[in-house]
Amino acid sequence: MSDIVNITGEREAVIRVRNLCKGFAHQTIFDNLSLDVYRGEVLGIVGGSGTGKSVLMRCITGLLPYQRGTIEIFDRDVQKLNEAERIAMDTRLGVLFQDGALFGALTVLQNIQVPMREHLDMPGEMMYELALIKMKMVGLPANAAYKFPSELSGGMRKRAGLARALALDPEIVFLDEPTSGLDPIGAAAFDRLIRQLQSTLGLTVYMVTHDLDSLFSICDRVAVLADWKIVRTGRPEELRKMPNHPWVERYFCGPRAVSRTAGAMPLL
Repeated sequence: MSDIVNITGEREAVIRVRNLCKGFAHQTIFDNLSLDVYRGEVLGIVGGSGTGKSVLMRCITGLLPYQRGTIEIFDRDVQKLNEAERIAMDTRLGVLFQDGALFGALTVLQNIQVPMREHLDMPGEMMYELALIKMKMVGLPANAAYKFPSELSGGMRKRAGLARALALDPEIVFLDEPTSGLDPIGAAAFDRLIRQLQSTLGLTVYMVTHDLDSLFSICDRVAVLADWKIVRTGRPEELRKMPNHPWVERYFCGPRAVSRTAGAMPLL
């Protein structure tokens, strides 16, 4: 678990969600949901299909509105930010959507440059060099720079999306199902990449996932979304030993979970 603490000796929460309520029409998604995300940790968000894992991520990142409650990032209430403050906040966050969510008409290099063009005032040559550096950071070969998303494998699209998420050197990176659709070898390689980047860059990683291997390999903590709120948080091993919730028990203690993680080793 992350051991980064503030001057009071406590872990620093860079994201605080309190009493969040969100719904669509007559459907409740969250009811008084609360969650802390600590600086320097890899936090995995799990839950059943349709429980709102991606919705929660989009609320935190400002892509979806919510009805009640507060979300604070870096001690700032995001609903009270003016436009300039919101833009400044966005530069401190990076997001990898499912399957990379790249712009199909742009090359890999151009996709990575999109946040730079939106937020930075720098010469084109500098953006070119910076984009190449980001490609190298995520393990993309130089010859991928001028390829379009349709010409890439699923794993390469995810790496390109991650390079774009890192374009502005964010402090927090949000990952939405980063290993979905990858074969076990590709998923393990992507997990290692995430942990290496987190360690090297000092990132805080908020990861929505259903991949048990990822949870046990790289997550410092796991937060479980069920019954419209976060019902359990803790290390994966702690949730297995003391699930204290029916869904948590089925997920972490079922036969499939035991067989998949019986020989799991950390990727550190």
